Amino acid sequence: MSVRHALLALLSEGPKHGPQLREELGARAGGMRPLTAGQVHGALGRLERDGLVESGGAQAAGPEKGFRITAHGAAELAAWLGTPPDLASPPDDQMTAKVLAALRVPGADVHEVVQVHRRHLLELMQRWTRIKQDRAQYDLGLALRIDAELFRLDSAIQWLDAADRHLACAAVRPPPGPVPPTLPQLDARARVPTGRANRQKASRAAGDRIRISDHDRERATAKLCDHFAVGRLTREELDERITAALNARTAGDLRRVMADLPEPAPAGQPWRWPHRQ
Repeated sequence: MSVRHALLALLSEGPKHGPQLREELGARAGGMRPLTAGQVHGALGRLERDGLVESGGAQAAGPEKGFRITAHGAAELAAWLGTPPDLASPPDDQMTAKVLAALRVPGADVHEVVQVHRRHLLELMQRWTRIKQDRAQYDLGLALRIDAELFRLDSAIQWLDAADRHLACAAVRPPPGPVPPTLPQLDARARVPTGRANRQKASRAAGDRIRISDHDRERATAKLCDHFAVGRLTREELDERITAALNARTAGDLRRVMADLPEPAPAGQPWRWPHRQ
């Protein structure tokens, strides 16, 4: 990510001064060499010159001089987030930076940022596939080069799909906390004598009328996310069922939402993303 857009993303969270921006940039630099105070000051000066940020003026000079993003700067940041990267550099590096930056930008639709890049990559794959069909039939070298590009683009799309699944689940997964009491088991299917079956049916009907709590709704949405993560639900089905779970009033309402889904994997057993076909 460029220093210019990294600073705009940080300032989109609210006003900050130079040392604070340098510290936050350093914390996100990973293995890169952290910027010096002079480099950060120079970048802020250029942003202010271009009207993308503004400061308190001359009376606020010094290391504690505060900066805030302008409307022009917010528009520049939004345009950068929504613009697919230049193919002269690996798209996955820039895409990762943009998705991570969008997580910090107030009001940014991270799902839409992901989808903008996904649509662009799919269009490129279609274009390369047409070229391969039209021109690479008798040119082995060209066919191999196009295949390499198609595999590269496909891997980037797989990363975007995985990121979108993570984002969808993170949006509804409850924060970690004490495990609430579990709901009564309402779906026992073992064969039992008729009299006992009738009693169990009556017991289930009574259990279905039990009023549920917010904890029960949150646990149900977390399970739905787990099923979405392994491919049992589409995104549309996930949204529909989460809405139904959050609007549920009784245990029977939740049972109907989850009726055709198995129990998630036991704790400690990691999920595996489904292989693309």
